[in-house]
Amino acid sequence: MSIRVLVVDDVADVRRLVRIALRFHGGFDVVGEARAGLEAVELATELQPDLVLLDLGLPDLAGREVLTRVREVAPAARVVVFTGADSEDRAYYEQHTEGYVLKDAELDYLVGLLEDVGRAGEREARAEFEAEVSTVPRARTFVRDTLQEWGHAEPDEALLVVTELAANAVLHAGSSYQVRLAWSPGLLRIEVSDDDPLTTPEPQPFSSTAESGRGIVLVSAIATSWGIETDGDDGKVTWAELSL
Repeated sequence: MSIRVLVVDDVADVRRLVRIALRFHGGFDVVGEARAGLEAVELATELQPDLVLLDLGLPDLAGREVLTRVREVAPAARVVVFTGADSEDRAYYEQHTEGYVLKDAELDYLVGLLEDVGRAGEREARAEFEAEVSTVPRARTFVRDTLQEWGHAEPDEALLVVTELAANAVLHAGSSYQVRLAWSPGLLRIEVSDDDPLTTPEPQPFSSTAESGRGIVLVSAIATSWGIETDGDDGKVTWAELSL
C-alpha cells in the first residue's frame, strides 16, 4: 500500500520538487498540498493522511499551532518537519514529531526518512488453506488471533469479510487459497488469493430465493473499498479494505 502524504509548504516549487521526488521513488501517494496552516488542518481533517510533511514558516499559523491542530484532527498521521531555517524550538519538534529535516538536505535523504517513518508500524501476516469448506472457520481464527495480537480486540467486521472471501474461494473457485492481512495505521487490508482467474464474485440484487451473491454485497457494504485483481492465468486476488 502506498504511503499517503500531505505536503504543507507555502512555496510552490518546494511542493513540486517533493511531489516529483516521491513519485519517482515510488510507494507514495501525494493526496494533498497545502500552502498555509489553516488549509493544512482542513486537508488533514478531510484526507486523514498517513504522513504530513510540514514546513514551519507558514504565513498564517505558527509551527507549534499547526502541529497541534494537525495532531488533533488526524491523530494517526505521522509528522515530519521540513523547514528552511533551524528553529530555536528544534528540540521540541524533534520530541513531538517523527523527523526534523532542513531544506538544504539531499532530497534522497528526505525521501528515505519519509519511507522509514511511513512504513513504521506496518504489519503483515499470511496463511495458506486447503480447498475445503472446513478451512473457513480456521481462516476466521487466523484473522481474529492476528488482529488481537496487533491490538484489535473486536475485529468483527474483518471476520465477516474473510469468511465471505474465503467461502467464495472454496465454493466458487474450487481452489486452495491464501489469506493476507496488511495493517497500517488506520487501515486494514484483507486479501484472499485463489487459483481461478475466471470466476469472479459479483454483488447480486437482493432476492429472498437466491442461494449466492449475498456475501459480496455484505463485503461491499462493510468495506471502505474492495476489488478483484487478476494475474493472467495464475489466479486472482479479491481484497477489501477496512477503516480502523
